[in-house]
Amino acid sequence: MTGTGARDGLSDREVILWIADSQQYDWTFQELREHTVDALLDAAGVAEGAYVLDVGAGKAAREAVGRGARVRAVGTDPLKIMHAQGGGVDAVRHALPQLPYDDGEFDVVLANFVLDYVERPRTSLAELRRVLRPGGRIALTLWSERRGAGQDLLPGACAAGGVVLPPDRVDRAGPTDLPPLDPAEDFVRTPAGVLELLDQTGFAQAEATEVAWSHETRVEWWWGGLGTRLYLRPAYVTPPDRETTARIRAEYDRLRTEFAQEGGNLLLPHIALLASATAT
Repeated sequence: MTGTGARDGLSDREVILWIADSQQYDWTFQELREHTVDALLDAAGVAEGAYVLDVGAGKAAREAVGRGARVRAVGTDPLKIMHAQGGGVDAVRHALPQLPYDDGEFDVVLANFVLDYVERPRTSLAELRRVLRPGGRIALTLWSERRGAGQDLLPGACAAGGVVLPPDRVDRAGPTDLPPLDPAEDFVRTPAGVLELLDQTGFAQAEATEVAWSHETRVEWWWGGLGTRLYLRPAYVTPPDRETTARIRAEYDRLRTEFAQEGGNLLLPHIALLASATAT
């Protein structure tokens, strides 16, 4: 996941293990987050000739290239870096809250679900402001305080199975593998809260709104990509035993019927925030 300093500076062996471990996760969560990319680029005004930084090195970077922009990207996932490079993006492995670029270097900064996964979101946003020229545009997405019903499928299965996740595991991303935020770095994840954050960080003409969509996925992908990787690792479940896992899986199978589609897939409603602003 983008922005976690612990994954910067990986050894070759760690890179191989991370790539293998991330495959099923990418099938689910990364695809889920790509729903907002077009709206993100529109909000930022990405156009031909713009000099763009994508923090995350995801689909947003490749789509910006397709719009004729000159694009650089940073991220911490080696596989995403390789995909970005293959799509014509000058991408490097680097983590917030520091960036290897000059003050005011970029016309546009994109951050698709980035602030959810950094340990210091306010400090990181200030760094994004630093590399953006005065009058340049930023557009970002992040998970909202208000959640879609599909976002609560796995937490609901855990709760019904007798395992209540700590609030910090679900508040930011549903869930996150980062520790709770320092209160000085945290902010309210509502449109008003994001507008206040942008104003305090040196942006003007800010806009923020909720975006909602339904994500279609396979039953086993959602369970394997998110359930086993994030919810059912020993760090999140006590006790981490087969009986507990089996009980949660049974509740998952019961609760998922609400979202079942013809052919066996799931259609999961999600809600996020989309914000954009101009650097002063």
